[in-house]
Amino acid sequence: MAVGITQISQPEELARIILLQRKKSGLSRDQLALLSGIGRTAIFDIEHGKKTYQADTLFKILRVLSLKLHIEGVISGESK
Repeated sequence: MAVGITQISQPEELARIILLQRKKSGLSRDQLALLSGIGRTAIFDIEHGKKTYQADTLFKILRVLSLKLHIEGVISGESK
């Protein structure tokens, strides 16, 4: 199965992906809240493009929806 990679630069883009993936998974907000251990309101806020939320909340949602976060452009390694 091919895996799609989407570049995200705005909270609204992430919101759209989460909403579409939730619906594609056949989950209601209540079901996603129960499975992820967070409140239904937090899911609503994220799906509607709220700009601030805890990273832990996002990771719980991504885990349940089988979505992965990939970050590029990070400078790594030891400085000299």
